[in-house]
Amino acid sequence: MYESIHKYMKVGIIQPMLYPTAYFRAEDSLREILQDEFWDAVEVPPMGDAPTRTRMRRMIDTAGVVTSYVGPPRLFGTGQNLNHLDKTQRMKAVENIKQGIDEAYDYGSQDISIVSGQFEQSTKSESYKALAESVSALCAYAKANGDLKIALEIFDHDVDKCVLIGPAREAAAFAKEISAAYDNFGLLLDHGHLPLTRESPVEAVTAVKEHLIHAHIGNNLRCDLPRDTPSFGDHHPRFGFPGGAIGEAELADFLGQLLKIGFLNPQCPPIVSFEVKPQGAGTMHGYEDSSLVAANVKRMLRRAWALV
Repeated sequence: MYESIHKYMKVGIIQPMLYPTAYFRAEDSLREILQDEFWDAVEVPPMGDAPTRTRMRRMIDTAGVVTSYVGPPRLFGTGQNLNHLDKTQRMKAVENIKQGIDEAYDYGSQDISIVSGQFEQSTKSESYKALAESVSALCAYAKANGDLKIALEIFDHDVDKCVLIGPAREAAAFAKEISAAYDNFGLLLDHGHLPLTRESPVEAVTAVKEHLIHAHIGNNLRCDLPRDTPSFGDHHPRFGFPGGAIGEAELADFLGQLLKIGFLNPQCPPIVSFEVKPQGAGTMHGYEDSSLVAANVKRMLRRAWALV
């Protein structure tokens, strides 16, 4: 494509993924993102400190970008599960995400991403019903307070996160049921998860095209590698990372599929964010440099878009 990709999508970056220590320096890392005019959108982290949220919202408004709220850490970080078969436990997860919805409104976010939880194959149908109840409650809560959308992110079901929803075809069936009652619900498709769900871009995008409201782009390792391979699973390494499954051609294919179904469009460009994490030992000095990882993905996007 010769036209700027910014005409077809709001290019975003996920703050708490690019900066693994962002919870401890949230304003500093946000400022680094906002000073880079390449980014049209930023996906912001859970932040229980209301004064910090207020300052971050002011920064976001000043910079002129749009935001999305990253909800999965509220569940992954607590072990809570929106499809828990114990109603008391399930309601804890629902209340947790409701707090996230309130924070998302404070940030001025367009949507909040959520994730289903782990399940047992023998009780999958019961977990499905439990998730539908939880998501319906969250859609109703969000709708009562404004126009925030609920985006259910599709994860793997048997490699790393091992949650109820996806793959894409199962996500689409679930979305059809929920969106029949709630017009503020949709799906979030992450290109970096496709190696883990063993789906091609055309398979996944075609399956969810009627319910897709948000997308992520990124990388993960090939599933045929040994499980003890560094960064195996859902760790979203930079492009070019050893064993990575996604390069220029694969990203171009994904973008092309999104363009084909009209998701990428100049009339109402959607948020499409990079989900990429510096790989390392888990400390600031052990991680790869966040600014260099950001430069890596911007170069990759330009090259891939030129192939579309």
